[in-house]
Amino acid sequence: MSESNRCTEAIYLDYNATTPVKPQVSEAIAKALAMTGNPSSVHQFGRGARNAVELARDQVATMIGAPSEEVVFTASGTEANNMALYGARRNRLIISAIEHPSVLRAAEARAGTKLPNNGSDLVVLPVDGEGIVSLDALDRALGKIADDALVSIMLANNETGVIQPVAEIASLAHQRGALVHCDAVQAPGRIAFDVASLGVDMLSLSAHKFGGPKGVGGLFVKAALDLQPLIIGGGQERGRR
Repeated sequence: MSESNRCTEAIYLDYNATTPVKPQVSEAIAKALAMTGNPSSVHQFGRGARNAVELARDQVATMIGAPSEEVVFTASGTEANNMALYGARRNRLIISAIEHPSVLRAAEARAGTKLPNNGSDLVVLPVDGEGIVSLDALDRALGKIADDALVSIMLANNETGVIQPVAEIASLAHQRGALVHCDAVQAPGRIAFDVASLGVDMLSLSAHKFGGPKGVGGLFVKAALDLQPLIIGGGQERGRR
C-alpha cells in the first residue's frame, strides 16, 4: 500500500486533541465571512454583523445554561483561562497538579514561582490514585487564604478523561469566600453540565473541541464579577476584551 493510500484510508480518532469542523458550522462560517461591517457600528452592515455575533452568543449561553450577557468570546480556551486567572483580581491562586498548561504556566507566571513549589500566592492541590482532586487538601488551603483566593479546577481532563467533582469544590470554596473558575474545554459533547449545577463563577470553553473552528473560545463570567480585561484598548465584549 502506498503512503498516499494510507493517508486516504486513515480514520481520525484524536478527538480529545481537536475535532473536525461540523458541516453546518462550515456553512455558518462561510456566511459570516461574506458579511461586511464592524459589530460596533450603528449602520445596517454593522447591525447585521452584531446580530450574527449575538446569535452565536445566545447559542453558547443556551448550551451551558447561562444568560447570554455572561458569555465573553475569546480567541481560544488558553486565552479564556488566562483571562480568568489574571482578570479576577484575586491575589492568591489554588489549582490542581493536573491542570492544562494554560492554567499551570499562567499560575506560575502570576506567582513568580516554578511548580510544583507552593508559595504564599499559589497552592497546588494533589490528586489521588484515581486522578481526583483532594477535597481535604482544598479545605486546608482555603483555611489559610480563602478570602483572597481564586480556585481553578478543570472539569474533564484532556489526557485521562477524569471528571472532577467541581460542584463540591465550588460549594466548599464559596463557603470560604473564594471565587471558582472551571476549565471545561474538554467537557462539551462528552458530559452534560451547566454553570448553575456546577456553581462556578467562571468557566472556559474552546470551539474546536466540539465541532467548531480553531481560534474561537469563550469564558462564562458571572455578571456581578468585576473582571479586569486581559487585552487593553479594543473595547470588545462589553469592555472585557
